[in-house]
Amino acid sequence: MDTPTSPLFQKLQLGALEIPNRILMAPLTRCRAEPGHIPGPLMAEYYSQRASAGLIIAEATMAMEGNSAFYAEPGIHNDAQVAGWRGVTDAVHAKGGRIFLQIWHGGRACHPFFNNGAQPVAPSAIAITGDEVHTPDGKKPYAVPRELRDDELPGIVAGFQKAAANAKSAGFDGVEIHSANGYLLDEFLRDGANKRTGPYGGSFENRARLLLKVLEAVSGVWSANRVGIRISPLNSYNSMSDSDPVGLAAFLAKRLDPFGLAYLHLMRGDILGQQHADVVSPVRENFHGPLVLNLGFTPAEAAGSIASGRADAVAFGTPFLANPDLPARIRAGAALNTPDPATFYSAGPKGYTDYPCLAE
Repeated sequence: MDTPTSPLFQKLQLGALEIPNRILMAPLTRCRAEPGHIPGPLMAEYYSQRASAGLIIAEATMAMEGNSAFYAEPGIHNDAQVAGWRGVTDAVHAKGGRIFLQIWHGGRACHPFFNNGAQPVAPSAIAITGDEVHTPDGKKPYAVPRELRDDELPGIVAGFQKAAANAKSAGFDGVEIHSANGYLLDEFLRDGANKRTGPYGGSFENRARLLLKVLEAVSGVWSANRVGIRISPLNSYNSMSDSDPVGLAAFLAKRLDPFGLAYLHLMRGDILGQQHADVVSPVRENFHGPLVLNLGFTPAEAAGSIASGRADAVAFGTPFLANPDLPARIRAGAALNTPDPATFYSAGPKGYTDYPCLAE
C-alpha cells in the first residue's frame, strides 16, 4: 500500500551498489574511538544497530596522521585503525547493511592541542573565528593555520589515496570524500577561506583543483562508482562563506558529473542560518548521477523530494542518533526517540548505543 513516505522505500542504484531504501545515515562525528583513534567494539555495536539504513556513511575519519580536529575521532591511516574498522564493517555486513567511510582532512579546524602542538594547515592563514574547540581541558580558541605551499599538496592527495586503500582493506563498500563544512577540501573550494593566488586559488577551476586531484587519486583505488563526495556550498559552520555559492555549486556539479560517481551528497542549506540560496536546483540541473540531499528533512519532505525528482535519496543525521531503527519507524509512522545533545560527543554507551528500537 502506498503511503506518503513510500518513495523512501524504493530500491536505488548508487553507482555499483544497489540499496534497499533511500534513507541514508549521514556521517555523524561521535568521538567514541579508543586511544590511538582506533574504532572499537562500541563503535561496531553502534553502526551495526543502524544497518537497516539504505547506506551508512560513517563519520569523518582522519585520512592522515596528525590532523585531529576532535577529541577521540577515528582514523584510517595505520594498521590498528584498519583492523578496528574491519570489526565495524563485519558487524554491519553481518546484519545485511552497507557502509561507506568518509575520509577527511580537518584543515584549519585541527588544533595544536590534539596534534602534539603542531600548527594546523589551510589554503590561507585565516583562523576560524566566533567559536572554540572543545577539549578535555575546556574550550580553546582556534589557531591561525599555516598556508600550505603548492608543493605540499601532492602529499595531501597521496594521503587521501592511501586512506582510500586502507578503507578497502577494512572492508568498506566505498568511500565518501569529505569536501564540506569548513574542513580542508572545502576550505580550498570557498573564497572566504581561500585567498591564494596561483593554480589553487582565484577561479572556481583553481579552487576545485585539489578536490579533483583527490577524486582522481581515490578513483584509482576504488572505481568512481564506489566513491561519493559531500559538499556544502552554503554552510557557514567553521567561519565559512563564498561570494557566489550558487555559481560554485553549479560549477562543481558540472565538473563532477563525468566521473560516474556513486553519488553527490549535497547539504542544501546553512546549519547556522546565515546564508540563504537555492543550491539544489543548479546541482540537480548539472549533475546527472544519484543526488543525495541532507539537512533538516522530515520523512514526508524527503519522500516528496524523491517523488518530484529533486533528490534520489536523503541522508538523515540527528534522527539516526536516537533511532537506530529509523527506516522501520518511518515505515510504521511511529514516533521517534528524542536525541540527547549532551551525549552527542561524550564517552561510553550512554546516548550512543542505548536508544531503544520499536520492538524493545
